[in-house]
Amino acid sequence: MIAIIDSGSTKADWRVIKENGEQFNLGTVGYNPFIVDSDQIQKGLLEELDDDLNRDAFKEIYFYGAGCSDDYRCEIVAKALRAIFKNAKVVVDHDTIACAKACCGHQAGIACIIGTGSNTCLYDGEKITDHVTNLGYLVGDEGSGGHLGKQLLRAYFYRELPEDIKVAFEKVYPMGERAILNQLYNKDKPNVYLASFAKFLSDHKDHFYIQTMVSQCFDEFIKRHIRKYKGHDNLPINFVGSVAYHFKNILQICLEERGMNMGIVLKKPIDNLVNYHIEGASFVPVEA
Repeated sequence: MIAIIDSGSTKADWRVIKENGEQFNLGTVGYNPFIVDSDQIQKGLLEELDDDLNRDAFKEIYFYGAGCSDDYRCEIVAKALRAIFKNAKVVVDHDTIACAKACCGHQAGIACIIGTGSNTCLYDGEKITDHVTNLGYLVGDEGSGGHLGKQLLRAYFYRELPEDIKVAFEKVYPMGERAILNQLYNKDKPNVYLASFAKFLSDHKDHFYIQTMVSQCFDEFIKRHIRKYKGHDNLPINFVGSVAYHFKNILQICLEERGMNMGIVLKKPIDNLVNYHIEGASFVPVEA
């Protein structure tokens, strides 16, 4: 069997392909090696994967993950996977190359991830040729769910939200300011917690104030990342991730205002990524 995994910082989509071609899905939490180590990944997967899954039958594991940005980080994930799937060849690579393969196939383009975090690359149809450094949720992740969450919390705590949005926010999050800060600073995965507030923004994306906030975050993403790539004014700019998917209309306006071309937008890349591996050179990306 073969497993192809697309992992963000929040959750991971697994597609298992049997020898007869039959496929089935698995889901686990996401594992970012900037946040968790090999032992944590191994322990988490052993708790989540079904005991009936024949792990010894896997021959190949392809893991594309957030944070797998260099050999050291990739090895953190690979070590855990090798310990679980003892007979498999394990390949770990960055989630940006998964995004590029799923969105561009074998054509040139700019590939962007906007989910819990954000990332980008310039892709020539076979490999990444340029990559603006991603600084993560503490310093970077412009345009991401984490970035949106920060902006919303700032506006709430600094008393800048319009009254109707403030009332709606407190109805959804009645625990109060102290509980929010405690969750943010004293619990695991603050990046995931910050990104969780993107749902509130999506639920109120017809409000002018929210549209402006989201647009400003996307503007910063475009300025700091997309505009750094040669050809950004004529290459298709493609996206993967829940934030890009749910705020597609706002994102498209931000790009068009700057004369840029929206490519395809995928909520999840897993279907296209699997087809890329199966179909090879004949693969043509499809928006879904």
